Amino acid sequence: MKLPEDLKKLNEKELQEMACTLREEIIKTVSRNGGHLSSNLGVVELTIALHRSFDFSRDRIIWDVGHQCYAHKLLTGRKDKFDTLRQPGGLSGFPRREESVFDAFNTGHASTSISAAVGYARARDAAGGSEHIVAVVGDGALTGGMCYEALSDAGSSKLRIIVVLNDNGMSISKNVGAVSGYLTRMRAGKRWLTTKRRISGVLKKIPVIGPDAYGFFHRIKDSVRTFFIQDRLFESLGFHYLGPVDGNDVLGLERLFKKAKQQDEPVLIHVVTQKGSGYQQAEEHPSRLHGTPPFDVDTGKPVGQISASMGEVAGEELLKMAQTDRRIVAVTAAMTAGTGLGNFAECLPDRFFDVGIAEEHAVTMAAGMSAGGMVPFVAIYDTFLQRAYDQIMHDVCLQRLHVCFLIDRAGCSEDGPTHHGFLGAGILSQMPGMKVLCPGSGAELRAMMHYALQADGPVAIRYGKNDFGNMLKNGKRSMFVPGWEKLYDGNDAVFLSFGSILNETMKAADILSEKGVHCAVYNANMIAPLDTEILGKINIPVITVEEGFLRGGLGSAVSQYLSKRNAAVPVLSLGINQYVETQGKREEQLKVLGLDGVSIASSVIEWRKSL
Repeated sequence: MKLPEDLKKLNEKELQEMACTLREEIIKTVSRNGGHLSSNLGVVELTIALHRSFDFSRDRIIWDVGHQCYAHKLLTGRKDKFDTLRQPGGLSGFPRREESVFDAFNTGHASTSISAAVGYARARDAAGGSEHIVAVVGDGALTGGMCYEALSDAGSSKLRIIVVLNDNGMSISKNVGAVSGYLTRMRAGKRWLTTKRRISGVLKKIPVIGPDAYGFFHRIKDSVRTFFIQDRLFESLGFHYLGPVDGNDVLGLERLFKKAKQQDEPVLIHVVTQKGSGYQQAEEHPSRLHGTPPFDVDTGKPVGQISASMGEVAGEELLKMAQTDRRIVAVTAAMTAGTGLGNFAECLPDRFFDVGIAEEHAVTMAAGMSAGGMVPFVAIYDTFLQRAYDQIMHDVCLQRLHVCFLIDRAGCSEDGPTHHGFLGAGILSQMPGMKVLCPGSGAELRAMMHYALQADGPVAIRYGKNDFGNMLKNGKRSMFVPGWEKLYDGNDAVFLSFGSILNETMKAADILSEKGVHCAVYNANMIAPLDTEILGKINIPVITVEEGFLRGGLGSAVSQYLSKRNAAVPVLSLGINQYVETQGKREEQLKVLGLDGVSIASSVIEWRKSL
């Protein structure tokens, strides 16, 4: 079969078989490589219907977030490479324009697709084109304000675009907020869709009149649905609303797509899907199997040894702290499970606030809570926190408010360039009054959280995904004290490093020691402000190592400080010079970046030759 063109030739039974085949391939590959499972299984029939209804070599489809594009990739000439998904040099787990003409826009963060679609549509109209522009956005993304900026613009302009609202009631965790409640009421209470499926099944089995009755039922179903459901929100924004429609009904979806293509105005099609559809483990545990490491297909449970999560450490400690200090509140942006706050939400629901995919609102709300006398701990991934740059600066730092940021997933991400946490150190260290702490272990993270609670002003604690618990075995401290800690002695050079990359730095120091080069190693776990007391005493070559951008990071700050002192100390800064396209296991990415222990040691040896 030549896909996606030949999809249009398949009958209903063959379409069902195609859906099963796609699900099997997705489950098999994700179970081996890891990746996003529940979201992809939920949109298989929707993806088939889209490709039967449009020609996306000419028309344009933009997937919001993009983590649900696996079936799309399988249907657009990438089946033979699908086993390389999320592997070094392999297919991305997200849409990539560099991969295929069918990927119109690179996405990895939520709430962006409608804005991109508006841009595409305006470019089309300026060029006199006629192609259809389709944005597929999840209901979870509708908690993000950018969606409404785009909807308002498109609606008021009467721009010809099609927005497909994939409504499964979840983002990563269960959706929250008024929009989610609104969609729940509009979903026909699922009673409409359930009733439709039952009646369709019965009518098909009635001899002679069955097919006619089945066809009649489908012809009147839009009228019946309209009787029960009166949309106001999307129509008030200027959109022609169609739906809700069963996301597993390929032919029903096609009928609405055909109708949408005939409209000369913006259209929103409300599609109801089930996250994890077709795989029992994912249906029962959609959050756990949203983004998953390799797993056993029979049980749905991860295989191999899973390192302890720093997010879980943070969540556990925050709950203990909050149970003795009523000022503490927890805030997150649709990442309850990912940031380790599940138990906090369950035990202290009145002091837990999940605002949905709305990082900007989360930060400014936390600023307001701090001004009102609370101590908010805001838990967000590094790659998503960059969305709230202005709010951190304007609403928190300029007022010196006591807001504590728990910033997870700093450094390399297996998901690739859209999810790398490389910017946080550089961004946050420029903020006035912000203390930026970078623990290298779970124990250090706990200590830093207690320090942050008592601090004056904003504090950001950045950490990687996993807890390398024994990396600081040479450390002497049982609690966090501002100031760098010496872990190794040495007179030939001094390493300054922090966070999860400190583990690789210590490996490099061991390798160099075996070669007769003895380096001191400092845990530079507070990068803003710098420990100028220690820096002022250094008179041997300095090597900074960081799992992030060099520009604005520790290396540039150290070099700038030493330059101002006119200190004749050579500095080698190891880190990331420009954004990289790496994906896959962290240890493999570190080798590519030259940041594993062996590579660090080799860089130091070569650098010393030039001194």
